[in-house]
Amino acid sequence: MPGHEKHATKKGPRFSGRKRGAAILESDHVDKDTSTAGFPREADDGRKRVRWGSEVEQNDEDEPSDDDEDSSTPQKASSFTLAICLTTCCQFGRLAGAHYDPLRSTIYVLEDTPDNGHFDMAQTLLDQVNPDIILTNSKTDDNYMDLLRSAMDNSGGVFQIRPHKDFTSAKGRDRLLSLQFLSELSMEDDVRSAQDSDSSASDARNAYNFMRRRRDITGDPLMKKWNASIRLCNFASLDTSPLCLACIGALIDHLVRERAISELEDEGIGGLDIRGIEPVALEEVMQINADALYSLQIFENESHASIHSDKTKEGLSLYGILNNTKTSLGRSLLRTWCLRPSLSLETINARHDAVACFLRPENLGTANSMHNLLKGIKNVPKILSSMKAGKAGISEWQCLVKFTFYSALLRDAVSELYQGTTAPIVSKLIAALDIFNFREVGTLVNDTIDWEESTSAGRVCVRANVDEDLDNRKRIYHGIDDVLSRVAEQICHTVPPDYATSLNVVYFPQLGFLICIPMLEQWKNNEEITEIEGWSFQVSSNAHVYFKSKEMHDMDTHIGDLHSAIVDREIEIVQVLLEKILPHYDIMAKACDTCAELDCLLSFAQASRAFDYRRPRMTDKNIVDIKMGRHPLQEQVVDTFVPNDTLLVGGLGLGVPSCTSEVSDDDTMEDESSSVHSVLVCTGANACGKSVYLKQAALIQYMAQVRRFVPAEAAKLGVADKIFTRIQTRESVSRVQSAFMIDLNQVSVALRNCTSRSLILLDEFGKGTVHTDGAGLLYGVLKHFINSGADCPKVLATTHFHELFAENLLDPHSLPITFVHMQVMITSSSGEILEAGTPDETKDEDTQDLRMVGPGEKITYLYRVAQGLALDSHAAKCAEIFGVPRRVVQRAQYVTQLLSTHSLGKLLDEDMTEAERADLEEAEAVCRRFLAWDFTERDPARKGSVKERLAEVLGKPLEEE
Repeated sequence: MPGHEKHATKKGPRFSGRKRGAAILESDHVDKDTSTAGFPREADDGRKRVRWGSEVEQNDEDEPSDDDEDSSTPQKASSFTLAICLTTCCQFGRLAGAHYDPLRSTIYVLEDTPDNGHFDMAQTLLDQVNPDIILTNSKTDDNYMDLLRSAMDNSGGVFQIRPHKDFTSAKGRDRLLSLQFLSELSMEDDVRSAQDSDSSASDARNAYNFMRRRRDITGDPLMKKWNASIRLCNFASLDTSPLCLACIGALIDHLVRERAISELEDEGIGGLDIRGIEPVALEEVMQINADALYSLQIFENESHASIHSDKTKEGLSLYGILNNTKTSLGRSLLRTWCLRPSLSLETINARHDAVACFLRPENLGTANSMHNLLKGIKNVPKILSSMKAGKAGISEWQCLVKFTFYSALLRDAVSELYQGTTAPIVSKLIAALDIFNFREVGTLVNDTIDWEESTSAGRVCVRANVDEDLDNRKRIYHGIDDVLSRVAEQICHTVPPDYATSLNVVYFPQLGFLICIPMLEQWKNNEEITEIEGWSFQVSSNAHVYFKSKEMHDMDTHIGDLHSAIVDREIEIVQVLLEKILPHYDIMAKACDTCAELDCLLSFAQASRAFDYRRPRMTDKNIVDIKMGRHPLQEQVVDTFVPNDTLLVGGLGLGVPSCTSEVSDDDTMEDESSSVHSVLVCTGANACGKSVYLKQAALIQYMAQVRRFVPAEAAKLGVADKIFTRIQTRESVSRVQSAFMIDLNQVSVALRNCTSRSLILLDEFGKGTVHTDGAGLLYGVLKHFINSGADCPKVLATTHFHELFAENLLDPHSLPITFVHMQVMITSSSGEILEAGTPDETKDEDTQDLRMVGPGEKITYLYRVAQGLALDSHAAKCAEIFGVPRRVVQRAQYVTQLLSTHSLGKLLDEDMTEAERADLEEAEAVCRRFLAWDFTERDPARKGSVKERLAEVLGKPLEEE
């Protein structure tokens, strides 16, 4: 086997030491100019010894992990391949950007787009891309730079300002036209042009023919640019987007620099793995910003449990409980769907049809089998890219064969689905899985690669009977043990016994065959090494000396450097194999993308079955009609969850008649006489579940547009184009804004960007400032929405500002607002129910739930929504329930009563002494008598001077003069 030194030993006239005929080939690479490099050394040398052909330890991690983006994979992965870089600029009110997705090897571009002074479009781009690095040029608007810098400070990313010369449209166009997937034609076209040129080649040797042949090999640069410019129009319309072109050029330059630094390879643009260019379709996806994603808990990154790891894991989040994907591409696609919910009814219904198909009882077994088979579908485009770069090992080739095998099994499983034609993904998958071509690829690889030998050798080895020349070399190489033994035996008879006690014949790659004898003591003392006639000294190590003889030169000539020749020939054969596989790159990439989509849908089906999710009925009407809806996260952490209904119709502001036509085509309404509005205000006690009620309505709408089933008994939903929230405030010392300013920013974004199809959540907006100011702000916001008329969005709001419901403000009888409250139940200390949660139909909605909780009474939250207002928040009782001392609660109730009766001055009386209290009472009596003095009185019976009257008022006798 290669890598073992092969010995034939001699002690005097007798053979001894190792078994006769044994040979060892040392695998260290030897530098002829260095006397000790690459040769066997003593154990105390401290250098690693590598032996070819020795037993190779098997590592279970040799096979690429399914999580290709995990840093623990044994493959070399530079940091830049995992970081998302966004290049963007904004000048004269126009915004453009470009970013690179390393998993899909795709550049996404945002063409030149007008943006307002608040940079709302830019904020949407940042929220959807979530970049790790942002590059912009020095001529970008200063306000836009501040926005980018703030975004990176909050996320911990990198923000750089590059010179303007790096952001030029001419450079961007040149970089684009140099991309291989644009400039180079398909392999079939290249072969055809090469054949044509060979048939017309002339034997005349001149400069013109030389340049023509050179062009046939390297390609015509002008023709490549022409091809690229024509094909570029198939991906994006960039002719009218100079800023976008500049961003693309800067992005490509950055990728080239990072690749050269991290991989120490400077192949220029040709070394980049870019499969395509796609536009960032902001109009086709729901606009949901980072605040909304955080408030609704779509994603939740938690630190790793180990203090030695800087990785994060997904916590309790919507993405976490619904992510059951089996492939890395599936996980990436699922995250993309969560960041960009669809606005297309056709796309949403197609995904719902697929999930419904997988949930059929007849298809449960088949769906589970398909989901398990997806574990064998690896990221083939990335694997093929590694093969093209010459970085692929045996594990990548194994993954490629597994893909061809599992794709055939998956194709058979898909055909077993009951009524599978109802799911568009099934037809798409059948069309994408080209089993004939995949089987051809798998057969080619299996017939070429020797898996057993490759595993033991740690490299890609070729099977026998593939190449005759290779087989002959391997036959000689594997039989070299006997040859070395015979040669060593012959040489032993010619060596004097006093010159060497033992003798070995060894083989080293690059050096060839050598005679090895032990190092003598006199040679170790720097004495000159003596040579036998016909021998020539080569190199020495601490323990051995190596010579060349005529026999060794003959073996070098006739046998040669076998191992290097074998490896080189196997590399050539594998390269030919790769060239046969690359024409199938596109169909395999398309199949992987389709399998990723199938992985997401099967994951949705599994979650729907586990959590009892139901299919929503999507409509083009602007409605949110949810029956018995649940919060998908809250129900996972409580023993019992109380479901509630929600009904909203957008575009029903002031001046628009309220009607039930939006829901009159089915039986979804419990009370057809109830009016339908666009704004819903929820009141109730503290900690009674108002925030959960708001979030669950938004999450159900969101989940439906992410192509999932929803946690509700039934739901009829229109398409919401945007979701805005004012629920949680993300404060940070790096933000030069107070909590209230952050809340104002969130509401400001909603006011400026909402449409009639938007969904807005306002949870106790205004609580961060003075009570009266906060109430006024909430009133102004709600009144603005109502006054929008047909443009009124769907609004869900909660508040404890009960003064807003007074007459001439948010009057329930005159404004198109739906008022609901969360029910509570009040019981006495003996357990008697004093006030039930069910609303009294005989009461007016203004007087419902006005009862105060008295001493000794208890309040029970029912978490059930009912019509009408609740004008008592029961804050004191809530404080007592959650641990505030009772004396503090009683004091708070007393102060609240004084405030309600405008008697706050009584608090000052508590610190007065008896004497001060008496003086105050006397002063009050004097004031009352003085106020009762009628200066217009003309009663003759009451005569006297003014002094006398004043003395009477003061209660003092008049002093005589």
